[in-house]
Amino acid sequence: MKDSVFVLRRLSTILAVAVLTLTFTAAFTGILLAFYYQPTAGGAYDSLKVVTTDVPYGWLVRTVHDRAGNWVIGVALMQMVVMFLGARFRRSWLTAWITGILFILSAVGLGWTAMILDWSQIGFWRLRIELGILESIPLVGATIRDILTGGGGIGSLTVAHMYTLHSYVLSLGAVALAIVHLGGLLLQEREIAQTIPATVPAESLPEVEATDQEGADEEATAVA
Repeated sequence: MKDSVFVLRRLSTILAVAVLTLTFTAAFTGILLAFYYQPTAGGAYDSLKVVTTDVPYGWLVRTVHDRAGNWVIGVALMQMVVMFLGARFRRSWLTAWITGILFILSAVGLGWTAMILDWSQIGFWRLRIELGILESIPLVGATIRDILTGGGGIGSLTVAHMYTLHSYVLSLGAVALAIVHLGGLLLQEREIAQTIPATVPAESLPEVEATDQEGADEEATAVA
């Protein structure tokens, strides 16, 4: 049982490293795409088309960016499940749990804000439907929709707002949360290692006692 818990704890740390790697990969490729991307209604589609067809290895950068953004959500969810199975739900792991949950939310937010950034038909109509759902929220729904769209229909201002949230707010937050999350897990591993007593194992105690008894018998024989 203890061995399985140990393996799960180490696996959760390895998955946290994978999450951080995917996050850095998505951030780095996103920076490369930002050199050519135009956050406008018509320019978004055209600029990404140029990246895919004209820029050397632009299709590869875009593909890696999309895959890393999608995979990081699944890996982060898997990592949280492994953390739970590895008994990492104690009070000392509160930082890792909070940062892990917030990271998943930020990763989902990154995927949501990216739906309109390519200005495709699928992204446009999907955003329109989901904005209608947001608008149905009592009291604050209409305000949230106006903030995201810029106060009107879906257009260039909407793309600019989504791009700002995606590239500057959620991306920086996801990178910071991934770093803190992994750091918290590494500190916990260090604390667990320090709490292991550096004493003689219990199963070897009878042998030690037997050795002491033989030594005492030999001393008694020598005295006699």
